[in-house]
Amino acid sequence: MKQLLNQVFSIQKHFIKLILPSVMLILASWLMVTPALATGVYQIPNLSAGNGTWVIDQGEVISRINEGKISSTLEDLAKQTGYEARIVTIRRLDYGETPESFAKALFEKWFPTKEAQANQALLVIDTVTNGTAIITGDKVKSLLSDSIAESVASETVMAPLRNGNKYNQAFLDAGDRLVAVLSGKPDPGPPQIADNVQVEGTFKKAEETDQGNATAWVVGLLIAATIIPMATYYLYQVNQPSNNG
Repeated sequence: MKQLLNQVFSIQKHFIKLILPSVMLILASWLMVTPALATGVYQIPNLSAGNGTWVIDQGEVISRINEGKISSTLEDLAKQTGYEARIVTIRRLDYGETPESFAKALFEKWFPTKEAQANQALLVIDTVTNGTAIITGDKVKSLLSDSIAESVASETVMAPLRNGNKYNQAFLDAGDRLVAVLSGKPDPGPPQIADNVQVEGTFKKAEETDQGNATAWVVGLLIAATIIPMATYYLYQVNQPSNNG
């Protein structure tokens, strides 16, 4: 019996040595992918007041057609009023960053002085958490008050996202509301919700999927490292000629 156990453990150790490099590679890849997908302010292209870029969709959640519509709307706003509103989507924030801190840092990177900031509004969303933030300059605040700006970020944008992650609708609505308010028209307010039921998204977040896949691989390989050698040895024993024959 002792010899049998020694043989089984020997086979098991050999098998573990074979799969351990693969397990470590999978874990290392998973750990490296997560921060690699994060977006820092330094990765966003530079621009300044008067620049014709109105939408930066690094999160890749807005269709080209709708990105064109939003850009055209915001460009018309700038030409007619002098107020410039921009939308930025990112896939994931750096560790320790929040939508608010990211938006503020980007706003100051693009518009480093109070004068440059005065006519600006910047709406940012992190598409992993759907966290939003909006930053506005002093002159913009005369029309787009902090309470309205917060409502745009937390209600106008979030309502379509709660109902199936409808990013295109979210930013079309946000663009229309920003244009109305900054054009001096009455605030149309957030979208009217038919009922109080919030539909939760059924899709896992990216990091949950990545972590689940990595865990499944590791667990599966460890189970295989235990079961396969024993099963192999059992089959070997069964197929051996009987000593009583």
